[in-house]
Amino acid sequence: MRDAKYDILFEPRAIGPHVAKNRFYQVPHCNGGGYRDPSAAAAMRGIKSEGGWGVIFTEQTEMHHTSEITPFIELRLWEDKDIPGLRRMSDAMKVHGALAGIQLAYSGINGPNFYTKEVPLAPSALPIRTFTNDPVQARALDLTDIKNLRRWFVNAAKRSKVAGFDLICLYGAHGFGIFQHFLSRATNQRTDDYGGSLENRSRFAREVVADIRDAVGDTTAITMRVSLDETIGELGFSNAEVREFVEMNADLPDLWDLAHGAWEDCSGPSRFKEEGAQEILVKGIRELSSKPVVGVGRFTSPDVMARMIRQGVLDFIGCARPSIADPFLPKKIEEGRIDDIRECIGCNMCITGDMTMSISRCTQNPTFMEEWRKGWHPERMNEKGESQTVLVVGAGPAGLEATRALSLRGYDVTLAEATTTLGGRVSRERLLPGLSAWGRVVDYRQYQISQRTNVETYFDSRLTAEDVLGFGFEHVAIATGSRWRHDGVARQHVVPMPIDPAMTVWTPDDIMGKVHPENLAGKTVVVYDDDHYYMGGVMAEVMAKAGASVILTTPSAYVSDWTRNTLEQGAIHMRLDDLGVDIRLNRGVTAIRAGEVETNCTYTGRRKTIGCDAVVMVASRLAEDALYNDLLAHKDDWADAGIKSIKIIGDASAPAPIAWATYAGHRYARELDTPDIGDDLPFRREVTQLEPA
Repeated sequence: MRDAKYDILFEPRAIGPHVAKNRFYQVPHCNGGGYRDPSAAAAMRGIKSEGGWGVIFTEQTEMHHTSEITPFIELRLWEDKDIPGLRRMSDAMKVHGALAGIQLAYSGINGPNFYTKEVPLAPSALPIRTFTNDPVQARALDLTDIKNLRRWFVNAAKRSKVAGFDLICLYGAHGFGIFQHFLSRATNQRTDDYGGSLENRSRFAREVVADIRDAVGDTTAITMRVSLDETIGELGFSNAEVREFVEMNADLPDLWDLAHGAWEDCSGPSRFKEEGAQEILVKGIRELSSKPVVGVGRFTSPDVMARMIRQGVLDFIGCARPSIADPFLPKKIEEGRIDDIRECIGCNMCITGDMTMSISRCTQNPTFMEEWRKGWHPERMNEKGESQTVLVVGAGPAGLEATRALSLRGYDVTLAEATTTLGGRVSRERLLPGLSAWGRVVDYRQYQISQRTNVETYFDSRLTAEDVLGFGFEHVAIATGSRWRHDGVARQHVVPMPIDPAMTVWTPDDIMGKVHPENLAGKTVVVYDDDHYYMGGVMAEVMAKAGASVILTTPSAYVSDWTRNTLEQGAIHMRLDDLGVDIRLNRGVTAIRAGEVETNCTYTGRRKTIGCDAVVMVASRLAEDALYNDLLAHKDDWADAGIKSIKIIGDASAPAPIAWATYAGHRYARELDTPDIGDDLPFRREVTQLEPA
């Protein structure tokens, strides 16, 4: 059923003592669940097995208690009692014939050990490197420590075998793993046989691989994940040294797993990284070893995947984020259903689950991490209830997802959109700099809806309460979205700030609606960001590219503060700096007057004025809930109109990132016509078992 040009992606390929059924390789990725939510994480991996992946890995798994990264919640393999939870995961991975892999991590210079209170150990005595600059230092491993660490890896490998894993990945990439710490001169400043030359810096990796191979190598494949380039200067582990390391140790692991330097480099969002962005760094490495090579690059195109294999760049197509957006990506290619692939948009919302120590979300796939908690399957809906008709008002991300999912359940759905375009906020935001890939949220759902005979779409349909009551639909979903506020209400101001009407004030809606002049040369524009996600930075970029002299002021200590959770904050700051934007941090806005903006220091309150011609107000949003409120006012008329329920969803209920909207639409579709659960939790959770007192 598949196109013959993709046959190469489905060829079996050996990895040590095992054979992967195809070349689709889900590289290790986190999910916010870790040791707290083992069944949720296991079910998520199991869905990928059903979706056709040949190799499926865990997230990084802390292999010893002397190196852990609290507050982040990862898997743990510290003792035998950790095995059953991991066994549940490996069993789920293998149900449909995938190889099950575990990534063993010893975080070294990245492990502050806040939970265990152990002294961190690293190749050299240096400060701990964490996202929060923790004031802790590591002690340099002495030779006895290194001997112990080798033994701990063997113990973890043996436990991994008992837990049912076919492959063990030794983590030495993204700056997070001890193997990279030994390989890099930035973190290895030793003068003994483990430091200095590359051969010496490679010694620890060689010894650990040999130890594990002696212990479990006859039944377990060993892979090594290394960074393609640390990109931190001349002391860093460069791409040239990576190639020398691979050539020097060509047959060391059973597979080379190659990833870019820092996590921000490797998993950069689509705003800053194109598909296959790491190709130039990985090309040619495969020729240095007889062992297979896997690489990543947010691969979403089967043609790019096939080319990478055909041209000999890679042996396996490594995917993390694309496997989250569509766990059934391999099966859809195999079945010739390319148009049904739910392509990753590269927003990195999945990563925020790990960064915020919560359950991960996916903008494209609202079932991600809900497979066990709620019993949601990414490709199958629950059976239709007793009702037949649903009206969805608003064709933004919430309305589109609700329509798609409801139609799959078998409901007759009417989608009413006030404008002439599907997509709501996404249809506008996709036109902003760097956000074109976000349009896939609309494109996927628009295509899926177009294939359904039980969906009717009406444009130019701005409905009133009287319209809705007169239609006779059994259920109504109000997904009318939101709009940006002009008055500055957000975090700094909980009531409208003083604004002189003589000053030109634009919101992001105005900018996306092209209300501003296209040429702003000679004008000074202040962008006030009290939203702290991506929009403030994007607005500054738009204004700068229109020729304005841009001053971005924010009460936060960072530009686009919350994007630290999506691994793009640094890239945003650099882009704005390159565009000449004057960035003023820790400064709010207290008043907007004719020709000037008054700012204040968030710490001292001291005030300054900025002369300007216009202000872009990136504050908070107002839910467009007037229709819903009007319908509530006529609740006594619902029964006579044949209406069983009216529910408000998405931004119309409470504005949030797009992932919240697609989740809300999907949840509405899943729960329609289902029994009332009362005060019960709407999801399953696992509770830690109490040890004897």
